[in-house]
Amino acid sequence: MAAITAKMVKELRTATGAGPLDCKNALVENDGDIQKAIDFLREKGLAKAAKKLGKDRSMNEGVIEIYQHFSKRIGVIVEVNCETDFVAATDTFQRFAKDISMHIATMVPAYINREDVPEADIAHEKEVQLRILKEDEKNAKKPDNILEKIIEGRMDKWYQDMVLMEQEFFKDDSKKISDLLQETVLELGEKMQVSRFSRFELGKSGDDGTGEDE
Repeated sequence: MAAITAKMVKELRTATGAGPLDCKNALVENDGDIQKAIDFLREKGLAKAAKKLGKDRSMNEGVIEIYQHFSKRIGVIVEVNCETDFVAATDTFQRFAKDISMHIATMVPAYINREDVPEADIAHEKEVQLRILKEDEKNAKKPDNILEKIIEGRMDKWYQDMVLMEQEFFKDDSKKISDLLQETVLELGEKMQVSRFSRFELGKSGDDGTGEDE
């Protein structure tokens, strides 16, 4: 059996984001083979998607997915990126891109990530919520710090309506789009992101979303 060194454990942790003990056990189970250990951790669900979602690797491959509603009154164009053309051609990646385009058509997000929302829009919404609270007799006399907490809770709901990654997946409301992205990253073993989208509805101006995922 190959000797398992601290360097090997560190290398595996860097590649997968898994804990040191899990990495050591994976190496022991696979006789020190790093690639087999990576696969082992992924199969066990111990390789963390967060590592693969980091910004240290480029995503120059992917697809431009186009969805048109059967009525031809709604259409979506979305760019979904990954690291390699091999992953871009997989059924899993193609299905993810299709699901995202259909979700955008159905749920009408305005932005991809919370960080993409303009500060002016956030400030405006907070002002609106504060006015609503102060016009309500039950809340009008509450201290400002309490009102701020109530507003923050309402802002979370507002973000869920506006931001793609925070919306519940239209096919399965037990998960958010960010969860669906992470699940797909774990399955494919590559970093992915939804880069931008445009949604068109007959008689209305287009809704554009831009930004990068973690």
